[in-house]
Amino acid sequence: MKRAGIRDVAQRAGVSISTVSNALNRPHMVSERLVERVRSAADQLGYVPLQAAQQLRAGRSGLLGMTVINIANPFFADMVAGAEDAASAAGLRVLVGNSSDDVSKERDHLELFERVQVEGALVSPFGPLQPWLQRLRGRGIPVVLVDAVDDEGEVPSVSFDDVAGGRLAAEHLLSTGRRRLAFVGAREAVRQVRERLQGARLAVAGHPDAGLELIWTERTTSELGRAFGEQLAERSPRDRPDGLVVSNDHLAIGLVHGLISRGVRVPEDVAVVGYDDIEFAAIAAVPLTSVRQPAREMGRTAAELLLARIAGTAGTDLGNIVYQPDLVVRESTAGRAGR
Repeated sequence: MKRAGIRDVAQRAGVSISTVSNALNRPHMVSERLVERVRSAADQLGYVPLQAAQQLRAGRSGLLGMTVINIANPFFADMVAGAEDAASAAGLRVLVGNSSDDVSKERDHLELFERVQVEGALVSPFGPLQPWLQRLRGRGIPVVLVDAVDDEGEVPSVSFDDVAGGRLAAEHLLSTGRRRLAFVGAREAVRQVRERLQGARLAVAGHPDAGLELIWTERTTSELGRAFGEQLAERSPRDRPDGLVVSNDHLAIGLVHGLISRGVRVPEDVAVVGYDDIEFAAIAAVPLTSVRQPAREMGRTAAELLLARIAGTAGTDLGNIVYQPDLVVRESTAGRAGR
């Protein structure tokens, strides 16, 4: 069925379009009789005013835009929830774009944000976006990066010290006596993965008797992790890594399942450290040791930083906030729960 418009309501009520607008939006400007007639016509036709159009006419959309790399990853879902907490408290809503590890989708979302005139944008970038960020800012749309840092030093950000996180993960494995380490992740070109690897390398460099193998995957899903775990299990014990630093928990949980399904014990034969500390890490078949990122807090902080810039209360400081890692130790490395 065709959606009823304001013209249809005017025809049904036998009044002008301006009278309908006044009756619905400024009822004090018309008589009670006309207000009742217009509302009755609107109810009969199922007419609903377009809130977005009303807000745009008032000079604001009531929306924040937010792009994330992969909403299927609970880390990004929690980050969005944190941004929504802050936006809701300010009377705004969040329009979320999921890039699904696709640069073209990411750019499409930013273009959409421009078209609908979001009041500000939170961007967790997958690919290089500097020209698009400049374009948004040139349109008067403030931008804050989330889980990323602007190399040009022009855009405020809320990020995580991934070098420290990767180092913390590898140092923990080394402290348990592991020496044949491997870093498992996807896309070294992604800044977060590259920095986690850098941290793991720094830790291993301090131990001349240790080594670090690199295992690259196409994606970071639990299904792919399971397949790689099964492949590692086929290696001889001497050829197999005895400690894994994995770039996210989804991949790590899959790796653990793949290993134990082929008779490799975790952590006795292979110890595994994940990254993000998603909810499922604690309730996996072998509870997963993980580097914790405060995803919800990061999303909320980024939104609050953006709201301050929209309101003009942010001052001259860009507000680059960096969170530090916390290692949560569980059975996948310790054989028992603990911190």
